[in-house]
Amino acid sequence: QVQLVESGGGLVQPGGSLRLSCVASGFTTDYYAIAWFRQAPGKEREGLSCIITRDHTAYYADSVKGRFTISSDTAKKTVYLQMNNLKSEDTAVYYCATQTISGPLCYQIRSGYFGSWGQGTQVTVSS
Repeated sequence: QVQLVESGGGLVQPGGSLRLSCVASGFTTDYYAIAWFRQAPGKEREGLSCIITRDHTAYYADSVKGRFTISSDTAKKTVYLQMNNLKSEDTAVYYCATQTISGPLCYQIRSGYFGSWGQGTQVTVSS
C-alpha cells in the first residue's frame, strides 16, 4: 500500500522560500510519478508540478513555472518542492500524490488522475 507523507509547510513572509518534502513508501517499482497539488479555501485543488522519479523528468503548471522546483531523491524515496519568491496567493494546503491512471506519467497534472494523497501541509504567506 502506497503511503505519502508531506512536511515542510509553515508561515513565511512574501518573497521568502520554503521546501516541502513528500516521503513515499509502499511502491513496488521505481517507475512512478509524484505530483504536488495545493488547495486554497474555497478553491479547487490545483496541480502544480509532477516528476517521474526514475529519470527525474519534471513538469510544471504555468502558475509556478520559474518559482517552484520539483526534485526527487531516489535513495531517500523523497520528492521535494522548492518554492521561491512566495506570494500571498500561494497560501494553501499543499499535497503530494502519485499517478494512479495508466498512460504517460505526468501527462496531465489533474487531481482525478492521482491518488494515495498525503495529509497535506499548510503553507501561509503573510507579512
